[in-house]
Amino acid sequence: MTMTRANVVSVLGPVDETTIAEIISTGASLDELREAWAWAFGDEALMSEGRPLPGTRVAALIDLIEPEEEVAGPV
Repeated sequence: MTMTRANVVSVLGPVDETTIAEIISTGASLDELREAWAWAFGDEALMSEGRPLPGTRVAALIDLIEPEEEVAGPV
């Protein structure tokens, strides 16, 4: 089943349209998006459960939804 904008927003909350389009274009399922969210925002808990590392599609979703780390400039 193709993921919809409403599916993406139901998992991630309000996000920009570009991110929604990128997520949908991966061809991932709603369950894969939910798994990516769990890894992105609670990975220590999943590792503690002994779950296998995410597959390729879930890893791509993680890259899309994880907040970008700020690079510290000179002080």
